[in-house]
Amino acid sequence: MRSPQIASLLILVAVVAGFGFASSHFLSPLNISNMMAYMPELGIIALGMTLLLTAGEFDLSVGAVFALGPVAVMLLVQNGEMVIGPALLIGLLICIAIGAINGLIVAKVGISSFLVMLSMLLIVRGAALYITQGFPLSSWDQPGFFVTLLAGSFTVGSFRLYTSLWWFIGLTLLTIYILRYAKIGNWISAIGSNRNAAVARGVPADAVKIGLFVLTSAFAGLAGMISAFRISAASPVAGTGYELEVIAMVVVGGTALTGGRGTVLGTVVGVLMLRAIRNGIVMVGVPGLAYNIFVGAIILVKLILHALLQKNAARR
Repeated sequence: MRSPQIASLLILVAVVAGFGFASSHFLSPLNISNMMAYMPELGIIALGMTLLLTAGEFDLSVGAVFALGPVAVMLLVQNGEMVIGPALLIGLLICIAIGAINGLIVAKVGISSFLVMLSMLLIVRGAALYITQGFPLSSWDQPGFFVTLLAGSFTVGSFRLYTSLWWFIGLTLLTIYILRYAKIGNWISAIGSNRNAAVARGVPADAVKIGLFVLTSAFAGLAGMISAFRISAASPVAGTGYELEVIAMVVVGGTALTGGRGTVLGTVVGVLMLRAIRNGIVMVGVPGLAYNIFVGAIILVKLILHALLQKNAARR
């Protein structure tokens, strides 16, 4: 019961049960398929943010990178400069470069990640708007290997699912391995708990942080490309507000906002919970603009419940 995932799991069960009772369509195959179409894209970003928050940092530019990656890809393709495969690679390298710049400034210059990420959010979003003049681009819609790889769909019984779900599952397993079983996972937790003590023990804190910023940005770019292929559009304003929603998913799942403690499975629960809330409030007739109220209330309830569980365990 002291596990941070427990409180989140209890809330998720209550949320699903409540919406299922309030709307007979909430648990229908069609509605679940709709939820599962969007969930992996935010979930992929949340996995990278989990590692970064565990190390005591966060990235507010992920929503802008989510938009810039596919926009760059589609511009390269539509201008006739290259075919889709190399364009995807270039787009991903641009996202990686943004993450590397973020990490270098935070780790080497020593500026607070909040200030750096706020600045990079504006720069990246502004770049996406400038190079497109604010207009969305038609995404690659010709059948082929890359469309199937990133946005293919398949059916399981009455459910329609997308290949993005396999990306999410695979990257979840990779992130679990990194955080729980690899040596770097111990380094990440140590850096988030006490950076100076970690450095004194030989942990390459700066290199680890730079690598995590790169990974988070790469995950955001990949998620953006998956989304653009799925909806056949690359918009410069895509991903607006995703940075805060992703952080909420990670924190709700049990990862400490101050660093030192991270849980990938908790993040998966947080992703499922917030997507269920966003879908459920629409299904029961609550205005979609009230979504932030529900998210804020869920975060607060989760933190209170987790604190009570911790106190109860400490008394024992």
